Order: sequence, then structure tokens, then C-alpha cells
Amino acid sequence: MLINVMYTDHRFDMIKADRLEGFIRRGEILKFKRSTGWVTIGVDPIREQSSADRSPVGKERRQIIQTVYPTQSAQQPAHPL
Repeated sequence: MLINVMYTDHRFDMIKADRLEGFIRRGEILKFKRSTGWVTIGVDPIREQSSADRSPVGKERRQIIQTVYPTQSAQQPAHPL
């Protein structure tokens, strides 16, 4: 589904619904259009995704991967081939 948005530089566009939250988080969106009308970020109430529902991205994801799959250190002997 595509959503009408107004960027902070007042340009209009349509973006995929699943990308809206990222644009809002990065401060790139001034307004977006719901079925009930335009919503202004920072003025009108918007639904915030809980941290439990949010997938890790960027640095968060790298930290999880490093925890689950730690690199071999000098203390751990390498497995022979």
C-alpha cells in the first residue's frame, strides 16, 4: 500500500506503508495522509511501535549477531580441518 507524504522540504511523494516509520524516525517526513486526513508529525498523535515489535537494525543487529556468533579469540583454539 502506498501512502501520501510531505517531506520536510515540502515535496510530496508516495511511499510504501512499511517504510513510513523509518522516514518518521529519521525526521524526513513532515506529514502523511491517513484516510481521515493529513497527520502532522509532532502535532497530531501517531502510533509508536513498541520495542518488542521492532526489528533490530544497523548497530543493534550487528551487536546481536556478534553475541550469537562471536568471533574466535586467541583463547579459543581453532578447529582442525
